[in-house]
Amino acid sequence: MWQEENNQLRATFKFKDFKEAFAFMTEVAFHAEKMNHHPNWSNAWNTVEIKLNTHDAGGVVTEKDHKLAAAIEKVFEKYK
Repeated sequence: MWQEENNQLRATFKFKDFKEAFAFMTEVAFHAEKMNHHPNWSNAWNTVEIKLNTHDAGGVVTEKDHKLAAAIEKVFEKYK
């Protein structure tokens, strides 16, 4: 699911519709806020694209990114 390239973890998530994609983003936002680690992401209708890296570590992938990616995957499981 996640691919590491250009100092980022990247993944694309597809949903039934916009409402489901937005619900996913809302739940991910709560996890990101709790972890104080926020994704770079975009949404177009039923598709959410997420890029993770740690800005305060120089824009590279760190353990913080892997932990948030794991939390995001867990949220996504609800939508499969």
